[in-house]
Amino acid sequence: MKSAFINHYRATRRQFIKQLSVVAGLGAVASLGLTPWPVRAAGGKDWRMPDEGDRHARAFIAFGAQDAIWEDFTPDVQAAIGLIARTIARFEPVTVFCRQHERSLAQQHCGSGNVSYVITELDDVWMRDTSANFVIDSQGELGAVDFNFSGWGGKQQHEEDAQLAALVADKTGAEYLRSELVGEGGGIEVDGLGTAILTESCWINRNRNPDWSKAEVEEELKARLGLRKIIWLPGIKGKDITDAHVDFYARFAKPGVVIANLDNDPESYDYKVTRKHLDILQNATDADGRKLKIHTMSPPLKPRQSKFNRDNQDFAAGYINYFVINGAVIAPEFGDEAADTKAYDLLSELYPDREVLQLNIDAIAAGGGGIHCVTSHQPMI
Repeated sequence: MKSAFINHYRATRRQFIKQLSVVAGLGAVASLGLTPWPVRAAGGKDWRMPDEGDRHARAFIAFGAQDAIWEDFTPDVQAAIGLIARTIARFEPVTVFCRQHERSLAQQHCGSGNVSYVITELDDVWMRDTSANFVIDSQGELGAVDFNFSGWGGKQQHEEDAQLAALVADKTGAEYLRSELVGEGGGIEVDGLGTAILTESCWINRNRNPDWSKAEVEEELKARLGLRKIIWLPGIKGKDITDAHVDFYARFAKPGVVIANLDNDPESYDYKVTRKHLDILQNATDADGRKLKIHTMSPPLKPRQSKFNRDNQDFAAGYINYFVINGAVIAPEFGDEAADTKAYDLLSELYPDREVLQLNIDAIAAGGGGIHCVTSHQPMI
């Protein structure tokens, strides 16, 4: 039996039990100290967010697990982060962010070959949400959009992680572009050609953007990310700490081709939601008017039993939370041979020029996330 604290953290990640007070949560946006920023950066640059499958300059990981959140799972999460980092490093450079006193431990786990380290304070491991969201322009300039990470609307400690986007921009030499919107990288899915898939439950939410209409949110996202069309999925509020990030529901394999999560467990709150999403996607077109080709990917119904999912109904066993890198797709496996194989086969079919590597990341899944959640990347320019 896990301690009450780690069970509380699990619920926080997947069941919306706040670690901060309601007042602090509602005040999170105001306390960020946002400053106005024009819709277009100086000079009117034509920023565009590229597809994740385009060439990367490097990947980023935060070696940020701490006992205050993960308790006795901390060593397991650190080992899983290290496994992901070492695997990625076989294909592209990896930058690991870590605390000063954990520098040696981070290297023990993440390795030294093709891996570099940046010392900084951290709250947690969710690099996708805390890092900069990179954009490029037609002149080959690199921009880094900061969507003001707020701990998913004030639900978790985030003072240190809120500084990561600016730090990443500085370390990569990118032009720092601060939006007035509050959101997270895990809530963004693009095809690189102007189409995005987003969830309303994440972006159109009073806990992040209380004074923004849907039209205003859409206008800002289009300007910041170079979008021409947004396909909105409803998502679902309050069931997990992210309010349904899109990277657990729909992913572009390439322009015009989408993988949709289809939950086949009737007891899951995602059962109906994923069917609504599938219906929307099957009837959607991209920014160029092209009807989308949809493939479905279902979570395992019989994942291996371990300390990470025992008595933990919120264990995030989702294959769709994979990471596309140079020459490979890094994906999870959950010990369900049939489901693992089906996910492997689909990813191999849709990414024929990449090696599909499946890793055991159960410790991270215990906290409600996956491989895509704990990684981010810098596009090659």
